[in-house]
Amino acid sequence: MGRSSKKGLFVDEHLMKKVVQAQKTQSKKPIKTWSRRSTIFPEFLSLTFSVHNGKNFINVYVTDDMIGHKLGEFAPTRTFKQHSSNNKADDAKKASDKKEAEKKK
Repeated sequence: MGRSSKKGLFVDEHLMKKVVQAQKTQSKKPIKTWSRRSTIFPEFLSLTFSVHNGKNFINVYVTDDMIGHKLGEFAPTRTFKQHSSNNKADDAKKASDKKEAEKKK
């Protein structure tokens, strides 16, 4: 369930202050923020944000298509490693290939 349309869009005040300051100074330095819940406003266009994902900061450059989305959507919190191999035949084949390669050496 999303935020009520009656309430309007949300952005943290401290983040908006940083955005206004960056626009005044024409700064290209990334704006560091922990506010993943803030909605991207048109004022954020062509600015770079360093959004915290729980472990480190991910640089997010705001483009026109991102307006209306949340900052947290562009800084994933989970990293996909790889699915484990459940097929024992593939594992056995890899092991036999490895043994043959060692014998050739």
